[in-house]
Amino acid sequence: MEKENGIKQENGTSPKAWTTAALMSLATGIIEQDNNGDQGVEEKPTSWPYMTFGSLSKSLLFKLATVGVIWGMGYLQLNFAWLIPPIAYAVLKGERKKDGDLKRMTAQATALCKDRIIIENRIDDLPTWVYFPDYDRAEWLNGILYKAWPSINHFGRDLCKTIIQDAIAERLLDYQKKIPGLGKDFRFDRIVLGRIPPKINGVKVYDKHTSRNEIVLDMDVMYAGDCDITFTMGTFKAGIKDFQLRGMLRVTLKPLIPIMPIVGGVQAFFLNVPVVDFNLVGVADVLDLPGLSDILRKIITEQVAAIAVLPNKIIVPLTDEIPAEMIKCPDPEGVLRIHVVQAKHLMKKDIGMLGKGKSDPYAVITVGAQEFRTKTIDNTVDPKWDYWCESVISSAIAQQLTVHLWDFDDTKKNENLGSVCRQEVELSIWDWDPNVPGVQGDDFLGRATIEVSRVKKKGMIDTWISLELAKHGMVHLRLTWLQLTTNPADLAAALKETQELRVTSMSTALLILYVDSAKNLPCLKGSKQPDSYLEASVGGKAERTGTLLRSSNPVWEQGFTLLVGNPETATLHVKVSDEKSAQVIGSMTYNLSALLAMDGMELKMQPFDLQMSGVDSKVLLTMKLRILKYEQPEVTSDDEDIDDIQSLNKKIERQESSISSNVPDSPLKRQQSKDSIQSSISSAVAETDLGVDDPMLRESAESVSAMPRQSSVRSQASSSVFKRNPSITSYAGESRLGRVQLTLKYSLARQKLFVVVHKVANLPLPSHDPSNIPDPYVKLYLLPDKHKETKRKTAVMKDNCSPTFDEQFEYIVSQGDINTRTLELSVCTQKGWLSTGSNCMGQVLIKLSELDFTQANTAWYDLQPESKD
Repeated sequence: MEKENGIKQENGTSPKAWTTAALMSLATGIIEQDNNGDQGVEEKPTSWPYMTFGSLSKSLLFKLATVGVIWGMGYLQLNFAWLIPPIAYAVLKGERKKDGDLKRMTAQATALCKDRIIIENRIDDLPTWVYFPDYDRAEWLNGILYKAWPSINHFGRDLCKTIIQDAIAERLLDYQKKIPGLGKDFRFDRIVLGRIPPKINGVKVYDKHTSRNEIVLDMDVMYAGDCDITFTMGTFKAGIKDFQLRGMLRVTLKPLIPIMPIVGGVQAFFLNVPVVDFNLVGVADVLDLPGLSDILRKIITEQVAAIAVLPNKIIVPLTDEIPAEMIKCPDPEGVLRIHVVQAKHLMKKDIGMLGKGKSDPYAVITVGAQEFRTKTIDNTVDPKWDYWCESVISSAIAQQLTVHLWDFDDTKKNENLGSVCRQEVELSIWDWDPNVPGVQGDDFLGRATIEVSRVKKKGMIDTWISLELAKHGMVHLRLTWLQLTTNPADLAAALKETQELRVTSMSTALLILYVDSAKNLPCLKGSKQPDSYLEASVGGKAERTGTLLRSSNPVWEQGFTLLVGNPETATLHVKVSDEKSAQVIGSMTYNLSALLAMDGMELKMQPFDLQMSGVDSKVLLTMKLRILKYEQPEVTSDDEDIDDIQSLNKKIERQESSISSNVPDSPLKRQQSKDSIQSSISSAVAETDLGVDDPMLRESAESVSAMPRQSSVRSQASSSVFKRNPSITSYAGESRLGRVQLTLKYSLARQKLFVVVHKVANLPLPSHDPSNIPDPYVKLYLLPDKHKETKRKTAVMKDNCSPTFDEQFEYIVSQGDINTRTLELSVCTQKGWLSTGSNCMGQVLIKLSELDFTQANTAWYDLQPESKD
């Protein structure tokens, strides 16, 4: 004890304080060792000799500190739990860093390698042309990019410092109060895009469903560069390395002209928001500030969307022969009206006193860069939103709608409940957490997606869609495609339709506004020219041009689209302002009703006088008014789609009625032999070309032919069951456990497997308790991955031996993997079953390699006893 007390006397520090300091030192040492080399300084290659006096001393001190901490904890009888938080933090951070580094290194290797090497080494991220036959290889284009990359590097540096830097600084204002020290200043200190250029994995040229005056190409673009970007953000100095981006880039060459250069201009844009990833280095990575990485990722994604995600485009005119407004402000294809009605059977994410409670769901709808959000419905898994919104569609080909569902939560991160999504409409459902802006803390409840081209083809879709990335849940959507017309007489019908909907936010017209330039703007404070920008608004919806520095005659050449509630009463408000002083240096108003009386409802390159401005101050505008009109499209035989369960059910009903029509009408007629019954049923199947395979027909024919002959009228009267097809109404399968009707289809374009669970028939009752009617539901796994990510589950049907589900599920499976997968389907009950108490009533294993996925496969499957493998 005297020696131990000597420690205190010599150092002036108690053993307990020394041990506490050692604990902190160990935690710091672990973190610093894990992040060694990530301080924003470029790592130097290790050279021989590695073992030096410094390296030996460092290693010795670290091990002494580790042993000292363990000894100190034992000496002070401290709980080992004090070490768990720093160690767990260091391990988690280290593993996440390793996972991210491996992912980025794989992407960089993919970007540098030739396609042949990628395929030979079985890298998962195969080029697009491998999976999609209509995509061509683009090695020649990648060679051009490699040569031009140094020049593109300089262009990217200028773009970041002139446009993106100011935009990021503006967005950071929303986060200053939440993160101390963030500050309002943001600037790039160093921008080097590296030596690895973007790579184009495949190119598709559209030869159908496009205008004859344009050429449309889709490019699968991936950038996995070795960039080195450093920036200052308030009091923080950090950097970004290994920036990655991947998305589908649409390039449109239009209009085609009979003189050189043949093409009037080039438009480039992403159909949907690309995937963005990067490695944060420097002080921000060492401190691991909560939410900083999420905030930067969100801001960078927003800036990419604001520049090059529909409806935003990168436009490059190639000739002066074509008016600028024709290239920079083309007419949209139409307007998509979206009605998010409700959702049901969502996952429960909130934790209550008695276990899992319910959720507080809301939905986020995404179409390109346009995003909408419903209100939050508290404490429910069956929310009814009745939410309406409208989206202007520039290109229906390959554009998609996605709906994400989230669970709102004030105390913890929000959880994903599910979502619906070429261009596609995307809907997601979430559980929201308002603590830190930009940090997604809400629980993801699911996602759903629908291609806009499907809505345009059908005119209107009213359907329930099963959620992706969720165990269960469905969302009810109504989508309507509205065409653009130049006939003022169509306005009355549009106004009547919006009045019947009783939704004040709906539109009846679309204003296409092209802002060319302004002239003779007044100077500020003597001869100082303004940093001018223009803002246009209709009914509270505003659009703004970019800012042109120090110019009294700015030329913007930007186009916008504004939805109009009622053009007979709506007014366009335009104001020109100075960026620095926020002073309005000119304004004007225009009644849109005047456009209704004009030829084609448009006004081209018209100068308008500015009020509160100079005497000769004018703004040059082009305006087009288009009426929104719904037209029922012509119904064709190929309009039935696997995504529409109602259409699929009608298809199956027609097939079953066709089979029934080939079965004898009455038992009073001459009895048919077993062979004739089989021939009758076989001919019925042969006459149907719906791609529906019913393996029950063979067994039903045998069971019908094997029925004993009875002369009683009662027996003869029972033939009505046979007329309704006994294979569906009475047959319980080989094992007498019941049957299940499924539809399976694989979409090559979307790389998805669709499974529709229609119904279950003739489930048996327990022999020991016939009054115990089951509460069945269907559970699915995609083997060999039997874990929660591939688990899908239908709703529970109470007290029903022949339930109808009509629920659709989706699995993302590559074309190369589809033949190696097996679908496991189990019919279960919430009540105890049989003497063992197991809740599984029967099971089906379907090898996907045995199915023909050139068409939808609809069939009945016999339930078998549960496999214990």
